Amino acid sequence: GFGELGTRYFLQDALGIAAGLHEYFRNSDIMFMANYAQTVNVIGCIKTTKTAAEFDSTGMPLMLYRQHFGTIPIAVEHQAAPLDISAALTKDKKALTVAVVNPTKDAAQVRLNLSSIKLAGKAQTWVIAGDDPLAYNQPGEPRKVDIRETGATDLAGVVSVKPLSITLWKVAVQ
Repeated sequence: GFGELGTRYFLQDALGIAAGLHEYFRNSDIMFMANYAQTVNVIGCIKTTKTAAEFDSTGMPLMLYRQHFGTIPIAVEHQAAPLDISAALTKDKKALTVAVVNPTKDAAQVRLNLSSIKLAGKAQTWVIAGDDPLAYNQPGEPRKVDIRETGATDLAGVVSVKPLSITLWKVAVQ
């Protein structure tokens, strides 16, 4: 399906897209633009049938980061591999965004050291996660890979990230 060279993307591919975005953010001093070519069908992040269209799993992190991740990268130092962690301030510098990709089948605990930034409350939290690394979205069917907004998260202590997940936090700063 999806054309002669059609490719289906899975949850594990969505995690790779998010980790790739983190690499762009870390190197934004030398990368000025990146584009997603072939947007619909074949290798695209939107798949269609004659009667339905759906975001493939790879469309989810692109949408999540576009809507909520900051645009002013902040250097992140961590010893949490294989977790991939990225952070940025929003354009107006009123919020900090932190994202963690967990490519493993185990939940992880992370202690964020944000001592140089004064947080103003709890963070909004969005998660893309699942139990099956081969979960995918099919046009005309309920999404198996989706963005879910969860409860407010206190970033001052230890935070948890689900297995096979992308977690994005956005918190106001003073």
